[in-house]
Formats: sequence, C-alpha cells, structure tokens
Amino acid sequence: DKYTEEVKEIIKKELARFGVNAEVEGRAKHFFSIYKKMKEQNIDFDEVYDLIAFRIILENSTEKACYEILSIIHALWKPVPGRFKDYIAMPKANNYRSLHTTVIGPYGERVEIQIRTREMHEWAEEGIAAHWRYKEKGKFPAEDEEQIKKLRELLDLQQDAKSPREFLSNLKMALFTDEVYVFTPKGDVKSLPRGATPIDFAYSIHTDVGHQCVGARVNRVLVPLKYELKNGDTVEIITQAGHKPSKDWLKFVVTSRARAKIKAWIKAEEREKMIALGKELLEREFRRQHLKPPSQLKDEEVKNLFLEHSIDNLDDLFSTVGYGKLSPKYVAHKFLPEEVRRAAPEREEKKKKKEVTRVPSITLTGIEDILVRFAKCCEAIPGDDIVGYISRGRGITIHASSCPVVRGMDPERIVEVNWNLKNKQTYPVNMRVISIDSKGVLAEISSVITAHDINIRHAEVDTTTEQAICDFTIDVEDLKQLNQVVASIKRLKNVLSVERMRKY
Repeated sequence: DKYTEEVKEIIKKELARFGVNAEVEGRAKHFFSIYKKMKEQNIDFDEVYDLIAFRIILENSTEKACYEILSIIHALWKPVPGRFKDYIAMPKANNYRSLHTTVIGPYGERVEIQIRTREMHEWAEEGIAAHWRYKEKGKFPAEDEEQIKKLRELLDLQQDAKSPREFLSNLKMALFTDEVYVFTPKGDVKSLPRGATPIDFAYSIHTDVGHQCVGARVNRVLVPLKYELKNGDTVEIITQAGHKPSKDWLKFVVTSRARAKIKAWIKAEEREKMIALGKELLEREFRRQHLKPPSQLKDEEVKNLFLEHSIDNLDDLFSTVGYGKLSPKYVAHKFLPEEVRRAAPEREEKKKKKEVTRVPSITLTGIEDILVRFAKCCEAIPGDDIVGYISRGRGITIHASSCPVVRGMDPERIVEVNWNLKNKQTYPVNMRVISIDSKGVLAEISSVITAHDINIRHAEVDTTTEQAICDFTIDVEDLKQLNQVVASIKRLKNVLSVERMRKY
C-alpha cells in the first residue's frame, strides 16, 4: 500500500504540472487473482506484469488527450517493450476502450497503467447502460450505430439458437474472447476471436457474404477457408452468387455469429428436404388407401391431428413425416372412414398369419411402421444398443451405438430407437475363429455352429504355419444366440480366439 500511494502521488504531481484534470486509482493485485491468471494463461509468476496497476481517468477529455497522457507517462518511466495495447484505436468486441502500458516504475518495479476518459471508464464498469446515460444529454453521434449493430447481433444469436443453453454458450463466445484485429480491403478494422477464419470474417460483414463465400485472399494471397487469421491481416472475401454454406465449416469456425448463421441455414435447408420427402411419402400412402391428396385436405379435416401432435400447418405435418416422427400409414389411417378403420385391425391380423417372416419393426418415439434400413458398416442385430439416423429420402438408418460412423454424424438428425421384435427373423453376422491348425478343424467348428440350429451362409479357411483362420457368415436371431454359439466354440480344445467381425 505504501508503494502504491507513493506512485499515485508521483503521477498526480506530473499530471498537475501539465494542467491535466484527472483521477488516479491504484491497487496491488490480490493473491487469488495472481494465482488464477497464472493458471489460466499457463505462465510463471515473473510473467505477471500487472501485480501493481494504476488507472488514469481523464475528466471531460477526448481520445487525443489519452495519447498525450501516454507520452507523459513514457517520459516519466521507461516503457516495457511489447507491453503496450491500444484498445482505443481497436476496441474489444464488447467496445472496451482504453490504453494499456507497462513501465519500469520506482525501484525497478514493473507497473501497469491504464489511461481512459470518464466515458470510457463508465462503459468499462457499467456497460451499455452507462453509454445511453451519457447520450441522453444530447443527440446520438454516428459511431453509436456500431453499438446498435452489436446489440442486433446479440439478438440474432438469441433468435437463431434453439435453446437458452445454446444462446448462453454463443453469448459467452461473443463477449469473452482473446482477439485478433484484421482489416478489410478498404482499411476498416474488424475485431475477431483468436483462431477466427475467413469464414468468420465473411459472416461478420454480412450473412449473405458468409453464405456465398467460396474463397479468400489474405494479404493478396489465396488461403484455405480454414486459415487462422493473424493480427494485421488484410482479408478479401471471394463470393459466388448461389453458393451455399457447407456443414464442414462448423468444424473450424469460431465466432458465435458464424456458427449460428450456418446452423440456421442447414436447419432451414434440411427442413425443405424433409417437407418434400414427407409430402411424397404421404401422397403415396394416401393413393394406396384411395384418399384424396393430403395437400387438398381442408382445415377442419386436419384440425384434430394438428392439435394431437402440436402441428401448425401442412408443411409442419410433411416435415414431421419426413423426419420419421410420424409414419405415413399412421397419418393416412386418421382420414379413413370409420367402418374402414374398424376393419383395419382384422385385415392386419389376417396379413400377419399369412406371413412366414417379417422385417422387424423399430420403435421411434412410440410410433411404429417407419421406413427402416440397417447400416452395413456395423450390421446391428437384436440385443445391440442402437441409434437411428434420419437419412435423406431413405427413412431411418439403424447403427450400433458403438459404430465409429455415428461420432461423425450430425447430432440433430440422430434419434433414439429401440428393438421391437414381433416375429423371429435371422440376421447375418460375420465371425472369425482362430485356432491351432489341425486336421478337420473347419468341420469341428461347423458342427458346433449347426448344433445351435444356426445356418452357415459362408465359410472359408486360411492356414498359416501353425494357425488356421476360419471366417464364417452365419444367420442368428439375436445377440443372445450369437453369444451362446461363441461360448461353445471357445470351449473347443484347439480354439485360440473367437471374434465378431464388422466392417468398421
């Protein structure tokens, strides 16, 4: 405290000598703040330069006066190279403005000094509320448009976000960032988070510029769209009319605005495709049931269905069917005459009796009879944990939860599904058995498999000097039956290992 007071007095006297009206504040950094900064920035104690910091707040002064005070401080004490930051010429994303410099103060101690006007100080302490309080005294100058633009961008984040949690995440990204400063070809400064790419830069200019971006030049040199911008770069965006954003951009953009705009576009594009798919599926089912096309249904005819499933219009109905949340058969059934609907369960029962085998149904949010196909990469069988993926034009694709392909999928199109087997059916499974090479090894393993009443589709043996590698494709009913036959094979004397083979 004694040192802080001594330095404050020196600064006050120097400012008074030049007739400067200013308030001088000083403080020593708290121990916890020092520890937190060292941990967050992964630095040593010697690299913490603001252990002692002072703030000079100029009364009724302009930006120019801040630079004049800076020259006074630098004449008083020697500045530390590389420790000057000009947040007046290049404000932070939240419009924080101030000059920061570190000098070698009395007794060789490093001292940080911040220089700002009263208005800048009020903004730093109270944010935009203080800004409007200042402007209530007079007309709004042109630079206020920049602040209004920032507020509009934050509102855009809220509108594009699907949940409060996502909005909060985007807001944190927008407000609390390490920044780089880049230039437009006309020399305007853009502040972006560290790690920002040309795509982030394009969306900061305008949503359409971002959507239509096909390339970028940085300092007149063509660069990849995932190039990380650096301080002082001059960025030129190359656009092409009609070009559309790529979902891959989400892997490297860092600004909340760019992420929100890309996701919103993808969601709208996906919805259009699902509307077209749902409409096609419903029209096909309605024709099969000899009903008039769904697009010709009157409001009173669809009112109950809309209320039951919180649907607002026909496009919502089509997209719900396209996403697989409602089956075409379920919707068509709602519009059948009463007598036909009563007879439908009887016809369904007769149809079941005639069937020898049937494709298993998958339950999706309690609704059956959806379009289902099984992915060949993981070949899921009943008993495996599974997830569904909404495929364009092909209904739901079923993957094993452990399938690596799932990790690269769009999480918004993954749905929870469950096995709902009503009739037994077999599924192909690839299996590899490694054993000691001996006479009749293939016949011995095959006999164990057939003893479980399992059909062998394919079998082949590849022998090495000491081992036999036997590959089988067998038909099993479920995971339980597969585990039983694997256990039986493992009990054979010469068997070394048994493994279920998948394509991933």
